[in-house]
Amino acid sequence: MPRKKRPKRDVEKSYPLKAFVAKLRRLADCVEQGKPFRIQIAGERIVVPSDATISIEHERGTDEEEIEFQIKWPLRK
Repeated sequence: MPRKKRPKRDVEKSYPLKAFVAKLRRLADCVEQGKPFRIQIAGERIVVPSDATISIEHERGTDEEEIEFQIKWPLRK
C-alpha cells in the first residue's frame, strides 16, 4: 500500500524551558542509544530515524544571532 503524501510544512514552536530541556534530554538519550526519536510538534507526531543526520547551524544578522540544532533524514517511500 503506497504511503499517503503529506503536505509541506514549516512550523516554529516555542516551549517553556522545562519542556524544552525534557525534549533535549529524550533526544540525547535516543541518539546515544541508537534509537528512533518520537516527538509531537504543533499537533503532528514525528518519528526521527536513528540514522538521521544531526548538525548545528549558527547564523548572525545585523540585529540577532541564531543557533539551530538540525536533524535531517530522507523521506521513505
